[in-house]
Amino acid sequence: MPVIFKTILLLTVSNVFMTFAWYAHLKNLNNKPWMIAALASWGIALFEYMFQVPANRIGFTVMSVAQLKILQEVITLSVFVPFAVFYMQQPLKLDFLWAGLCLMGAVYFMFRT
Repeated sequence: MPVIFKTILLLTVSNVFMTFAWYAHLKNLNNKPWMIAALASWGIALFEYMFQVPANRIGFTVMSVAQLKILQEVITLSVFVPFAVFYMQQPLKLDFLWAGLCLMGAVYFMFRT
């Protein structure tokens, strides 16, 4: 498997964990003290780092740090939108499209040669 695809796959898995660590407590632990939510989030975030660190190390062999960061942001939005809509039951907004288009511009500038 090419390095870029390994990086994208690992960053996507990492981002799923990150999104749940950052936001799922708003739905699942809303009635618990914030410290409980923080500890649960840290536990989930450990798994995020188990995928994110290797992804960035692998990706850095063929991409710059700036390219890795923009790739991460695109993956973040790609994971966040379905999470927000389907898991958190937030309305799908046209703003998600506009944000995605802005990120595509960022991708263009970071990856052009």
